[in-house]
Amino acid sequence: METKQGSWSYRKLDVRSIKKTNQRLTSRIRERFPEANLGDVSAELNTILENLKERAEWIARPNWWLRALCAVAVLFIIAVILYFTYQPILNIFTSAEAKGGEYIQAVEAVLSGLFLLGLVLIFLATLEQRFKRIRALEAIHELRAIAHVVDMHQLTKDPSYFLDKAESTLSSPKRPMDWFELVRYLNYCSELLAIIGKLAAFYAQNHEDPIVYDAVNDVENLTNDLARKIWQKIAVLHGCSVEEKHRRYNADF
Repeated sequence: METKQGSWSYRKLDVRSIKKTNQRLTSRIRERFPEANLGDVSAELNTILENLKERAEWIARPNWWLRALCAVAVLFIIAVILYFTYQPILNIFTSAEAKGGEYIQAVEAVLSGLFLLGLVLIFLATLEQRFKRIRALEAIHELRAIAHVVDMHQLTKDPSYFLDKAESTLSSPKRPMDWFELVRYLNYCSELLAIIGKLAAFYAQNHEDPIVYDAVNDVENLTNDLARKIWQKIAVLHGCSVEEKHRRYNADF
């Protein structure tokens, strides 16, 4: 039994493990860069993680109250249709004086009622899914916004300034960053983007909705593209000479 449970734990994302990873990352960022706003972004992600599991479980859990309300509404609509169509149709088919046109009108009335009932059934059947979809998309859009915030923090960390011996202006903040610190900072940004992508994937883990899947894929593609830009910068930095690696770089945290 322990083996099966252990095996199963590696087949799904675990919010508690993601939370521990992000908390550790927050501590690493603040210890390395105590004045950097990137640590606040990671801490904000911790706040989102607090409600993530509860929100995802609500999305995956059946809403029995809503389903019962939809069932009552369907029964009510069926009763109304039968009330207004049953007796007139019965009179037509039981009357000896009924004409052919009246039969056609009766059939049209039945078909119209069935068409209306079908539309209502489709609307009520997808009502719960649409409620859950809205809540999932709101959370996924929130993660997308944080991914862009992370990208803004690494935007000014351009290795070209480091390699070209760029001079600081009067408006440049006096926060020197050497080669190692710059690489670490970019690494922290890429780790944050990876965590954001996994959090988005968690919403689609137990919710079978193609629209949610598309939104999750968009966030994962976004974080992968942003991380790819960061790793291109890291690759450039790793190609520096020993002299360049010991140079200071004035960066804007």
